Amino acid sequence: MTSPDSPATLLERAHQAGLPEDLYVALEPAAAAPCALDGAPDPLPVVAETLEILAGLAADGETNAAVLLFGLPALQAAAAPALARHPGIAALLDGQNAAAQVWALHAEQGSSRNTEGLRRLLLAIVHDLRVVPILLARQLARMRAASALPEDQRRALALLTRDIHAPLANRLGIWQLKWELEDLAFRYLQPDTYRAIAAQLDDNRAGRERYIEKVKATLRATLAEHHIAAEVSGRPKHIYSIWKKMQRKQVALDELFDLRAVRITVSDVAQCYAALGVVHALWTPIPSEFDDYIARPKANGYRSLHTAVVGPQGRALEVQIRTYEMHAQAELGVAAHWRYKEGGGDAAFDRKVAWMRQLLENTAEGESLSGEFSAELAEDRIYTLTPKGEVIDLPRGGTVLDFAYHVHTMVGHRTRGAKVNGRIVPLSHVLRSGDRVEILTARTGAPRRDWLQASNGFLASARSRDKVRAYFHKLDRVGNIAAGKELLERELKRLHLHQLDLGPALKKFRAESAEELYIQVALGDIGPSQVARVLQEDQRAQSGDAPLPLQNPIRRPVQRAPGAEKSHFTVQGVGNLLVQLGRCCQPVAGEPIAGYLTRGRGVTVHRRDCAALQRLAAQHPQRVLPVEWGVAGGGYEVDALIEAIDRRWLLKDIMTLIAQEDAHVLDIHSDSGRAGRVRLRLRLKVSDYGQLSTLLGKLDALPGVQDARRAG
Repeated sequence: MTSPDSPATLLERAHQAGLPEDLYVALEPAAAAPCALDGAPDPLPVVAETLEILAGLAADGETNAAVLLFGLPALQAAAAPALARHPGIAALLDGQNAAAQVWALHAEQGSSRNTEGLRRLLLAIVHDLRVVPILLARQLARMRAASALPEDQRRALALLTRDIHAPLANRLGIWQLKWELEDLAFRYLQPDTYRAIAAQLDDNRAGRERYIEKVKATLRATLAEHHIAAEVSGRPKHIYSIWKKMQRKQVALDELFDLRAVRITVSDVAQCYAALGVVHALWTPIPSEFDDYIARPKANGYRSLHTAVVGPQGRALEVQIRTYEMHAQAELGVAAHWRYKEGGGDAAFDRKVAWMRQLLENTAEGESLSGEFSAELAEDRIYTLTPKGEVIDLPRGGTVLDFAYHVHTMVGHRTRGAKVNGRIVPLSHVLRSGDRVEILTARTGAPRRDWLQASNGFLASARSRDKVRAYFHKLDRVGNIAAGKELLERELKRLHLHQLDLGPALKKFRAESAEELYIQVALGDIGPSQVARVLQEDQRAQSGDAPLPLQNPIRRPVQRAPGAEKSHFTVQGVGNLLVQLGRCCQPVAGEPIAGYLTRGRGVTVHRRDCAALQRLAAQHPQRVLPVEWGVAGGGYEVDALIEAIDRRWLLKDIMTLIAQEDAHVLDIHSDSGRAGRVRLRLRLKVSDYGQLSTLLGKLDALPGVQDARRAG
């Protein structure tokens, strides 16, 4: 273990390893101060050892800086001005702090089945992959110094290493650290077994080493005769690996084939197979002990040829054959690509980075990873926490209501509120990895049907939606019909489409009757907004097929009144006219519309079902003009009515939701009603019909809102 004299000495060594110059200058006075060690999480020797381990992994200057600043937090204040110019270092510090929270969760729970979830959470919250080798190097440095710790601390450190660090090193392919982490954890957790295996190995070590030297000499000479340039080396077998293989194969130590092992390293793949032929010609291969990880690499990227033969003196001998590139990757894993930067690298490494951001299901050491990614793991997941620290994984975009249903179906059914990181949030709040979620439930309760409407944003997980659907499937047919009819009529009235025939929707959704359509709406198979859109599109198509009252129609763009926005519609058969939207009905892009030629004010555009237009058309049918929507641009104005209980923060919640939906409030009026109720009239600016429908649905779902609809 290296024993640096002071923080100043440590700073100097980090500087030689690539610490940025401006950071070195900023930290030099602070490193010499007496308070430089204040708040340090580790002794100086551990920090120094961490830097030495990372030097073996070719760590860059930013990584050295992040290790030093995390290990000596008293220096961070002095580094603050320089860190503004090095966002990469700040990201590495954030990653180490986030990892510390995962370690704290592991300490709370001890060794448990939740360790897999903690490993997933760790990689999800670490945004710079260089953090992971930092964590592994620091843990290895701590384990090397653990013999001086009290028994309980040493065991806790070993448990953390076994459950989190060693599996991460294995999955990320950093074998150089994996073996030692596993051996040290095994030594402290099962000292008697460790000593027994070590004693058996020590009894024959000298003879085994002489045997390996003879094998190496024979191999070098034979390979040279076949004109194969190769490096031959012996490979020590790690104690933990030996024990795992003994457990897996249920055999004694002397029945293992790979206690005596050599490695052949060559320049290319063709020479790997040529060397394999030489080995099998020299000694008899053992059946079923050959693995070709070059043709079929392990899922973590490991490549090599493994074979076992009956070597000199009739003893079993394992031989590994690989290229120099494969060997570097096997020893260093991800660290072999340490200097990868976003926007650089090649496509193959991009895929490896994507793989590292996911985690495969845990497998036994030494076995190839079985199968491809499962469908669930192939999704983009987030990892959240219960108040007790259990990890719940959800699809990206998952909400607090999804979280509740993933905890338990009945928890989801009874959910009435939630807290995320101690703050009350709506049920549609989208979660991020690392969020700690507390679900607030009623003693009894049932899900709401509007949870199934995609436009309301309550549920992102198909699994959660299926649970809500299953609940409503159990209700009687009459109840589902009534509920579906209520949901659909509310949506159609909200958009002034309630007078239309449901026939087109029945055909579109293959419903034999209106009742069947209501049931589909009630169970969430289709949304009310989907039915409304079908009816609206059908009405628009019918109006487009109607005969035009003009001869020889032509299409020309229309002009708006001076100072008005660019027109978003086209009038057929006329040109060079002023045009304006009717204030009586305020049509929105996508709705069926018609124009009415006024005297002196150009053409006024109305919704086709507008009562005012129908009165005017009855008096002067020759003035009704076909109008089509053009390319949308600045948006459309529309009035909306909201009736609600006058509670605290009601207006704030409404304004926040409108802003989140990217709509705009142009005007607002409120009237206080009886029994603490309020009526709000909003003039909104929306992009099209679809945005209006979604916005009204979400406004209607706000706590306290009794009705949200378009003004007639």
